Amino acid sequence: MKSELDLKMDATMAALTGEGGPLALGSIERFGQTLPIIAAAPPTLPAYFAHYSQQHAATEFLVAGAERLTYAEIYAKAQEVASALVSGFGVKKGDRVGIAARNSPSWIVIYMGILMAGGVATLLNGWWQSEELQAGVEDVGCTLVFADPPRCKRLAALPQLSAIVVEFDDLKPLATALEPIVAKAAGDATMPALGPDDHATILFTSGSTGQSKGALSTHRQVTQGVFNYLGSALMMLALAAQEGQASGLQPSTLLNVPLFHVTAEVPVFLQSFAIGRKLVLMPKWDAEEAMRLIEQEKITYFVGVPLMSFEMLNHPSRHKYDLSSVADIAAGGAPRPVEHVKRINEEMEGAPLIGYGLTETNGVGTGNWRTNYLAKPNSAGRPSMPLVDLAILDDAGKPVPQGERGEVSIRSAACFQEYWGKPEATQACYTADGYFLTGDIGYLDEDGYLFIVDRKKDIIIRGGENISCQEVEDALYQHAEVAEAAVFGLADEKFGEVPGAVVRLAQPGAVTVDDLSAFLTQHIAAFKVPQRIWLVSEPLPKLGTEKIDKVGLRNKYRTLAAAQAETSE
Repeated sequence: MKSELDLKMDATMAALTGEGGPLALGSIERFGQTLPIIAAAPPTLPAYFAHYSQQHAATEFLVAGAERLTYAEIYAKAQEVASALVSGFGVKKGDRVGIAARNSPSWIVIYMGILMAGGVATLLNGWWQSEELQAGVEDVGCTLVFADPPRCKRLAALPQLSAIVVEFDDLKPLATALEPIVAKAAGDATMPALGPDDHATILFTSGSTGQSKGALSTHRQVTQGVFNYLGSALMMLALAAQEGQASGLQPSTLLNVPLFHVTAEVPVFLQSFAIGRKLVLMPKWDAEEAMRLIEQEKITYFVGVPLMSFEMLNHPSRHKYDLSSVADIAAGGAPRPVEHVKRINEEMEGAPLIGYGLTETNGVGTGNWRTNYLAKPNSAGRPSMPLVDLAILDDAGKPVPQGERGEVSIRSAACFQEYWGKPEATQACYTADGYFLTGDIGYLDEDGYLFIVDRKKDIIIRGGENISCQEVEDALYQHAEVAEAAVFGLADEKFGEVPGAVVRLAQPGAVTVDDLSAFLTQHIAAFKVPQRIWLVSEPLPKLGTEKIDKVGLRNKYRTLAAAQAETSE
């Protein structure tokens, strides 16, 4: 049975997308299917930038330390960069142009300039080391890479690189930082004509199952992803207005996740143009600094990986800061433990919500909002309206009955075009009728809510019993002293595999391995309790998406367990 909030959301979205509504629907054909699109979305990203930069010209857009920049100022600088790319660097329509840098106003302007010049903005993972950067550049054939000093140093260590590398000092004010780029302009430059099917962006998959792949999207796919998020924002704004809770503050959010990740790129950065939102950049995550900025800048919306809101929730100085401007405390990239959802609602003023999407879907997938999230805190929510068609498919690509587990699959006009240069991988990730196969295992309940139970290949098979790694991790997170946890399979002569876990405690030494095992025994079946638990003091290693590097941890501790077993024999 639909909740009261679901009914209100459905009615509001129907009004927004119906005939004459601001987000009225049209359609396109792909995979032999008719897919809905939001007709009002500009056909290309340059058109999107131009329209909303003019609409919000005098509105504050970027705050980076002492520097404060309006939409008009950012757009003017992007025009200069685009002109230099075409006239000075010789960028042509379809050229892949990389950005390898930490978050900054310069990053944002270069991204805009690349797209306005007809290039394909190629978002290189800023945490990659030299060889990884080279692999990304060579894989998609970047001709040009803009890099900040630390990334330049890594690229300079390479004996051969096909791309030209241009350094910019992102720590300087915007105009000074961009001088090495705009100085290359050579006379007038004509921007190429672009259409919705032209190539726009390449983002790299997290690499959790092997080498990263470059996911290519067209202009339409990105703008439709942005407008699907816009639909959610307008829907919740309308509901707030109906309930007399609309804020008079400028929409604003922290930019505290890397721009090379789809969450920062699409729903945070790009969506901001349409709603005139202020972005406050954080060069490095720090929970107390985030709270200071929330109070200072009157931040209205917070989004990050679950650990970020958890750190604010538990920070001893939280009471010193006024966080009341935040209406929503969102998370993505990983599920929140159920206890965290409840505590955020009880102890913080913003309402919790979570979203689920992937690089390949331009971040679009599902959303679980406010009271719905409290009612179903371990669900990723319902398919995001109005574009997402979500299905649970079996290995043959056929829908499974409601409530049964299968592969979570998403079809929408925002789904990406292809993995660059990897037609076999592209074909393997799509069904014949256009569903993107996420690799996640889940089911839909009777209300259409998605529950993700594991990765397709992240299941431990212990003597014929399937164990969900995520289920065991969720049980660990119920312990108040567990800050981070990763569960994986360890080789075992008797059972084939048994669970193992690496845990970082919030307070080192607060509990022992035996304490955690005893705690788990109270919450999950005995065969699911990890046979080995390692306690570590350092944060668990992360991938470029801020997800825990489960593959790396599994390989490390499998090797360690095997070595310890040999020593004990």
